[in-house]
Amino acid sequence: MNTETQQRNSVVLVHGINDTGQVFQTMATYLRKRGWSVYTLDLIPNNGDFGLEKLAQQVADYIADNFAAEQPLDIVGFSMGGIISRYYVQRLGGINRVERFITISSPHNGTAIAYASLRPGCLQMRPNSAFLQDLNSDVAMLKQLNFTSMWTPYDLMIVPANSSRLPLGTEVIVPSRLHPWMLTDSRCLAAVAEALTAPINSGRQFGHTQDFQKSLLGNDNI
Repeated sequence: MNTETQQRNSVVLVHGINDTGQVFQTMATYLRKRGWSVYTLDLIPNNGDFGLEKLAQQVADYIADNFAAEQPLDIVGFSMGGIISRYYVQRLGGINRVERFITISSPHNGTAIAYASLRPGCLQMRPNSAFLQDLNSDVAMLKQLNFTSMWTPYDLMIVPANSSRLPLGTEVIVPSRLHPWMLTDSRCLAAVAEALTAPINSGRQFGHTQDFQKSLLGNDNI
C-alpha cells in the first residue's frame, strides 16, 4: 500500500498531567506536514484533581463537538493522556470509532511516582488501583483496533518503565533519555507516523516489538 496516498484519519492528541495541548507542538507540526489533520485539547484541571473518568468525558465531549458521528478517528495519548484515552475507548464508546490508538509512555499498570500525591487522578494511576484493574480486566477489547504502545526504558516518571507495555498490539521501544522527550524524539515521531499509516486490521493480536535500542541507541535527536 502506498502510505503517501492512503486516506489519513484525523488525529486527536491527548496530553498528560500538568501539560496542555501545547506539549504536542513538535509532533503536531510533524504530522501536519505529512498530511494529517491534527487536533489537541486542554484537559481541565490538568493536575490530577479530577478523576480520570471525568477527563475522559472531556475527550468524549470534544470529539462529539468537533467530528461527525460516523467519522473514524485516530488517537495518540501521552502519559496520563493514554490512560484517559483508554477510558474513552473502553468505557465511553470510543471503541466504535477509533481505528488507531497509540499510547506513549502511559502507566497502563501504574507508576510508583503516583504514590507522591493524594489527588484523585494520581490515586487512579497507582499500581493495582481499582481504576487500572477495571480497565485491564477487558483490555483485550483493544484488539478490535490498531493499538500501539511506545515507551522508553529510561523513564523516571513511569516506574517501572515497562508499565507502559500492554500484551497486545504493537510495541515500540524508543530509548529516549527522559519521559517528556518522547514527544520530540525523531524516532518516536517516525514511529507514530508509521503506526498512523498502518492498514486497519480489526482483531489483530500481539504483533511485534520494534526496538530502536538495537540500532539507534544513544541517538536521541530531540
